[in-house]
Amino acid sequence: MPFHSTPLISWTDKGLFCEAGGFYIDPHRAVDLAIITHAHSDHARRGSKKYICVNTGIGLLKSRLGSKILVEGQEYGKSFELGRVKVSFHSAGHILGSAQVRVEYNNEVWVASGDYKRDADPSCAPFETVPCDTFITEATFGTPKFVWEKNLPHGKMIHEWWKENAARGVNSLLFGYSLGKAQRILAELAPYAHRPVLIHKTIHDLTECYREEGVRLAPTKDLEESLKFLIFNEKLRGELILAPPSIVSEKWIEKLGYYKTAFASGWMKGSGGFRMARYDHGFVMSDHADWNDLNQTIAESGARRVFVQHRDGVLVRHLRKNGIEAHPVESLQSTGQGENLRLI
Repeated sequence: MPFHSTPLISWTDKGLFCEAGGFYIDPHRAVDLAIITHAHSDHARRGSKKYICVNTGIGLLKSRLGSKILVEGQEYGKSFELGRVKVSFHSAGHILGSAQVRVEYNNEVWVASGDYKRDADPSCAPFETVPCDTFITEATFGTPKFVWEKNLPHGKMIHEWWKENAARGVNSLLFGYSLGKAQRILAELAPYAHRPVLIHKTIHDLTECYREEGVRLAPTKDLEESLKFLIFNEKLRGELILAPPSIVSEKWIEKLGYYKTAFASGWMKGSGGFRMARYDHGFVMSDHADWNDLNQTIAESGARRVFVQHRDGVLVRHLRKNGIEAHPVESLQSTGQGENLRLI
């Protein structure tokens, strides 16, 4: 089947735009109708008149953008119409409520992946392969050096690190992003943790959104509340503290006494110098697809044309060598609000 001369989804100064449907996908600015793949701040921004996302992601979206936003929820796999197109959400396996967006028009199917991973994750729905003609894929870790070891017992590994430190009276300060990574860590720890994990205030409300959706997590306590009960000059001992990397300068760290640090991230792969300079330990635990999974997903989608977001150069060249028409997503240019669209 030949592609239509006008791309179904274009790249504009506001992000991905579907003129036939009258909506943007993860727009960079405020728009009338925003389809949101997930609630991370680089995908979900304030100010749009209406949002559409997966039902399980509504709580997170409101927590991030405000309780008064106008948001419509949809189930995974259920098709709905917008303008002249059919749209459906399919699990991206990235965080709670994360989705790939399938758009169909005149027998042509495009899929915008958002962020995704194929690794097992007890905190969210598993990844779903979606057949399509054109695939817009992320490539955060789109180079061959980023390959994750599969089926690692992350929860057990983190718990053992915590237990070893606690036996010496040392606290374990584990850094993980407040949305997604923190809750995955808590879900992985659920079978092992027999005492509460102390969590930073930026993690608390987002974690409750997960619990409200029935996700099983390790028990938690508010870190600052726990610090209030310390007697003068008393320090925490043997605790696991979960916090975002951005809090390193906060004064409460002075109350930890002795502690070891670790970072749970795909960036810990092959980053020995960086890791040793900043952290005592690293857990290679990513919520994005690695090099192999990016290529597997593209192959399984059956897409004959691929547009790559983020780290596009290496993956675009690799796909072209393997006979797939591949471009950076910026190639989907438009000269206005959906007018005179052209592939360049």
